[in-house]
Amino acid sequence: MNYERYAQNYALFFENLNKDMKIDEYTLIFDKNIYFEDPFQKTYDLDSLYKNCVHIYETLYKPRFLVKEIVLKDNIAYLQWNFIFKRSKEAQIDNFTGVSRVEFNENGKAVSHIDYWDSSTNVYEKVPILKNILGFIKNRI
Repeated sequence: MNYERYAQNYALFFENLNKDMKIDEYTLIFDKNIYFEDPFQKTYDLDSLYKNCVHIYETLYKPRFLVKEIVLKDNIAYLQWNFIFKRSKEAQIDNFTGVSRVEFNENGKAVSHIDYWDSSTNVYEKVPILKNILGFIKNRI
């Protein structure tokens, strides 16, 4: 198995992810029973993962991923990435860094993808009323 190539193909998939990609392109990278988890959700199949990705393009303006580093141990890859986006066409560019743990099967398809990133700093604190509440809590701790 060439897990290094699988991980590099995976990174390229995310760097080239766009609103026009069809689910058929996802089937080249993901197992149909892909487990996906991030701070907001857990999904257990390719259709759900695809819908999540489509949702990103429906709610943000020109989002994209830039993979900065890949670390591989057997069939598990850790990818450090930047997520770059605008909330609207007129908004300023925003970004944050995260890490994904990706497990590949013997066919080179991802069977598990778990994202690690700070949802408090990168999402909740950008909502004005939540920013004040979270700031108060952080100061009390």
